[in-house]
Amino acid sequence: MFGFLPSIGPWEIIAVLAVVLIIFGPGKLPDVGKSLGKTIKEFRNATKEPIEEVEEVVKEAAKETEK
Repeated sequence: MFGFLPSIGPWEIIAVLAVVLIIFGPGKLPDVGKSLGKTIKEFRNATKEPIEEVEEVVKEAAKETEK
C-alpha cells in the first residue's frame, strides 16, 4: 500500500486509527489533525531551502565542468 511501509496493511491502519480515536476522542481529533498538518508543513518548508541550495551547487558544478 505505502512504498515506505510495506508490512502495514489496511487492517493495521484501521487498528491504529481506532486506537487514536479512543485515546484522543472525537472532540480532540480535529485539533490533533490540525497540529499534525502544521508540523508536516513546517517540516517541508524547513527542508525545502537546503534542497534548493544543493541543487544550485550541482548546477554550478555542471556548468564549470562543461567549460
